[in-house]
Amino acid sequence: MIQAILWDVDGTLLDFKKSEEYGIRACMKEIGIDDVDEEMLTRYEKINRRYWEALERGEITKPQVLIGRFETFFAQEGIACPDVAAFNDSYQRKLGEIFFEKENSLEIIKNLHGRVRQYVVTNGTVVAQRTKLEKSGLGAYMDGVFISDEIGTEKPGIGFFTPVFAALAGIPKEDVLIVGDSLTSDMRGGNNAGFRCCWYNPNGLKNETDVRVDFEIHSLNEIYAILQK
Repeated sequence: MIQAILWDVDGTLLDFKKSEEYGIRACMKEIGIDDVDEEMLTRYEKINRRYWEALERGEITKPQVLIGRFETFFAQEGIACPDVAAFNDSYQRKLGEIFFEKENSLEIIKNLHGRVRQYVVTNGTVVAQRTKLEKSGLGAYMDGVFISDEIGTEKPGIGFFTPVFAALAGIPKEDVLIVGDSLTSDMRGGNNAGFRCCWYNPNGLKNETDVRVDFEIHSLNEIYAILQK
């Protein structure tokens, strides 16, 4: 029986892609660029993904991700940004300014409150994640929030889960379910920690990795059926 759920935030409970687009466009306006089209956003997303995947593999550090992705993007686009660090700081604040709910995530979290213990497990930055959790209302229904910046290491590394293990003391690992959209971060992290793994896969992607997935859902509402098993 599942006694605790570990929820990823970006791409699972909240639509990070929409927040990302809002943040990039707003920050680009601050440096005098108004014509940010979908193709430019797609090129940034590819660069950003490469940096985060390198972080998950332990090849680079979090500061190198946050600054390096924009340095690479600006160089590729031929954009002169006077202060990349300040651009990133502004971007982090804007990620917390506005949020977009994934499906009916808040309703689901509310319904499960008191039935199972619920925790946030996220690789996002503190300033962005704390603000989003507060403004969205999701944070009010969580039994704990674990953010990589506060822990000092990222998912999927086992070190990320050290404080999670402490919070779940007394609950068998097989009774813990991690739910997330990323195979390389959430699901591999769950594999490393020994938890059951639920891949939120709304786009019907194929799992072409060696990552173990115990459950696959295409809608967040399918979580109810898993809990009844």
